[in-house]
Amino acid sequence: MYTSLLSVKQAISVERKLIDYLRTYIDHELERLEDIKRFYAKVSDLHSELYKGPETVIANPLVAFTLVKRLHSEWLNVVYSNEALENAQALRSSYKEEEAGLPTLEDLQGAAKALMRLQDVYTLQVASLVRGRFQRVSNGNPIDIYTPAVSVLLSGDDCFLVGKVAYEQEDYYHSVPWLEESVHLFRRTGGEWNLENEGSLEDALDHLAFSHFKTGNVSYALSLSQELLHHDPVNGRVLQNVKKYEKLLVAASPPTGDGLRRPTSKYLRTRDTYERLCQTQGSQPMHFENPRLFCDYFSNDNPGLLLLPAKREVLSLQPYVVLYHNFITDTEAEDIKRVAQPGLRRSVVAAGEKQATADYRISKSAWMKGSAHSIVGRLDQRISMLTGLNVKHPYGEYLQVVNYGIGGHYEPHFDHATSPTSPVFRLKTGNRVATFMIYLSSVEAGGSTAFIYANFSIPVVEKAAIFWWNLHRNGQGDVDTLHAGCPVLFGDKWVANKWIHEYGQEFQHRCNLNPEE
Repeated sequence: MYTSLLSVKQAISVERKLIDYLRTYIDHELERLEDIKRFYAKVSDLHSELYKGPETVIANPLVAFTLVKRLHSEWLNVVYSNEALENAQALRSSYKEEEAGLPTLEDLQGAAKALMRLQDVYTLQVASLVRGRFQRVSNGNPIDIYTPAVSVLLSGDDCFLVGKVAYEQEDYYHSVPWLEESVHLFRRTGGEWNLENEGSLEDALDHLAFSHFKTGNVSYALSLSQELLHHDPVNGRVLQNVKKYEKLLVAASPPTGDGLRRPTSKYLRTRDTYERLCQTQGSQPMHFENPRLFCDYFSNDNPGLLLLPAKREVLSLQPYVVLYHNFITDTEAEDIKRVAQPGLRRSVVAAGEKQATADYRISKSAWMKGSAHSIVGRLDQRISMLTGLNVKHPYGEYLQVVNYGIGGHYEPHFDHATSPTSPVFRLKTGNRVATFMIYLSSVEAGGSTAFIYANFSIPVVEKAAIFWWNLHRNGQGDVDTLHAGCPVLFGDKWVANKWIHEYGQEFQHRCNLNPEE
């Protein structure tokens, strides 16, 4: 669910049903409690009025009978009533009917990791996120990266769950700030626990203390553990930890730990450049002030474009990257999204000869054949007119429609195959010579396309499309096309990809042995 914002939106309707079920449960419980209150009032009245009268009252056989009957069966029926259990079971049964549409543990962990990803890539302050603000610190002052129309405050339990996900991965760089906020929020409510909470002040203190111990901050770990003992004085494990921390502090050289060091990524070797380009979101004046870059009306000498040429913006010469404004209409974009929805599945990446899901690509995608909708054929024709290339299958892959998830991204990668065993070669039409990517939606913040080695990024431009060559004319991959989809900070990002292969372009895009072309 977390890999596509569409799936997350669909969960809203599931929760609406759960609200209705809970309302029914509350109504039934109120009726049950009203009945209990009626019984209580009846018996209380007897004790305050009838039984306080003269002793001869109990001599009345009717009074005596009702007392005996009440104590024998009425109290039994009230105390051991199954009505509460039946109401609860009805609620649980209704809940179970909706379980297939509910998030899994993987979804919860994926959503938590998304918050940590946004925290890292956009250098967001955890304390600001907790208050519903997207801020980073610059020169000691908080700066708003994006201001949402509606802010949502996170609870102590929300922060605990994010911190716990990091903690369970031994990622103390992230667990510490999230658990610190959790402890702070739980303390503000006096450690009050709510029915829906998974964590408590004691849980947050416990996880935070150990996180600080693992990063070498033994004195603070001791202080937090002592506070935890104040709430849970008979916790044997924490008592052992306190003794351990005290011994370490009196030792000649207490452990220093690794400090709060951000975990490394085995996939992302260009992290600093990637994150800087994501943060600047297309603001790279040193790149875009190049006088050789230009905008024009482009027809590609195609008769179909003479009367209505494309609005072309050349964004880069090496690699050659072009943006076509207003490539698609609102109606066409909505049609593509609507038709693709039933086929959306978790996006995969090449893993040797096979394909697999990966944390460095968070989205869902669907493949659309020409027969899926008439718009697919029209887009193929439009792409062919602009590029001069043969995009019909198998020389062009089917249109891939992608919806990004919570903090959805695709870390730096090449579109062309870099291994002879890549699944890209299954079509037997050579490598991916070019990419044509259409923006089907806008996003409020984030989601830029960053070209790492070329050192520039392109913000999402709704209804526009970008095109670039993946290969040199000699068939070798162009390393300057290493690119990434930056995490979506705020918004619902949809794109459509058309990958065009080498074969079928023999007369449209001729080969050249010059490695510079």
